[in-house]
Amino acid sequence: MTSWTTCFEITMTREQELLDQGWEKRTTYDEPRLSEMAEMYAEVGLEVRIEPFDPASQPKCAECMRQQPERYRTIYVRKPSE
Repeated sequence: MTSWTTCFEITMTREQELLDQGWEKRTTYDEPRLSEMAEMYAEVGLEVRIEPFDPASQPKCAECMRQQPERYRTIYVRKPSE
């Protein structure tokens, strides 16, 4: 059985890994807004990464998202490497 603390630590480790690679967490959406926002970020020249939504990383106002977490994705962006 996995404890909430363990899930939180895994989430924070993954998020920290992305931050260490220069990714910036932007927002969490479901479709069709997810694709629209990802396209917008790409159009302005940013690299876009879409990660599975993790309810443990969203402590506020996410009850509806926690009920169907597989439906949501989180967008990360960064400036392109040169």
